[in-house]
Amino acid sequence: MLRTIAALGIVAVVLFCSACSRSPRVTYYTLTPALPAGAVQQAFSSSVAVGPVTIPELVNRPQLVVRLTPNRVDVLEQHRWAEPLKNEIPRLLAQDLAPLLGSGRVFTYDQVSGAAARYRVLVDIVRLEAIPGDSVVVEAGWVVRGAANARREGRIEVREKVAGSDYDAVTAALSRALAAVSAEVAKSVRSEASGVK
Repeated sequence: MLRTIAALGIVAVVLFCSACSRSPRVTYYTLTPALPAGAVQQAFSSSVAVGPVTIPELVNRPQLVVRLTPNRVDVLEQHRWAEPLKNEIPRLLAQDLAPLLGSGRVFTYDQVSGAAARYRVLVDIVRLEAIPGDSVVVEAGWVVRGAANARREGRIEVREKVAGSDYDAVTAALSRALAAVSAEVAKSVRSEASGVK
């Protein structure tokens, strides 16, 4: 009888220890383009290279970072980006710009030599903030470089409502905010292409 109780005790301890040693489940997130590939507004034949794109060091990490108070953030160990934001954001901007410009020749800077592109878009994201259940804020500036060192600059701050209390809603709002940045960048590229002051 004592052997049975001791054996059951050992099994219980082993099961308890194995349950404790399991790592918490990690959820991975990606950003999504706002417009389908076929949503073309107007044909644009010139090539465009997007990048480099700079982002704040605060969010330049695998984990999602959310704002809790004006002076406090939370780095979410169990909620991570599927790929680094410094790689994903340029690709998302290029995917959003292609249908806005009506061009199949919009690439990230690392996909094509900057010299091979007619226009180059440099983006500096100075603020990328998420407040779960409330909003995300993206503040960005950009420069569109054309031929003969011509350049056009722009800046925008976008606030998108988070439609839900989970982190899927946060990443969806961030995708929408970056799409709004892309829409303004597209206007700058078109203005530079047409020579409008």
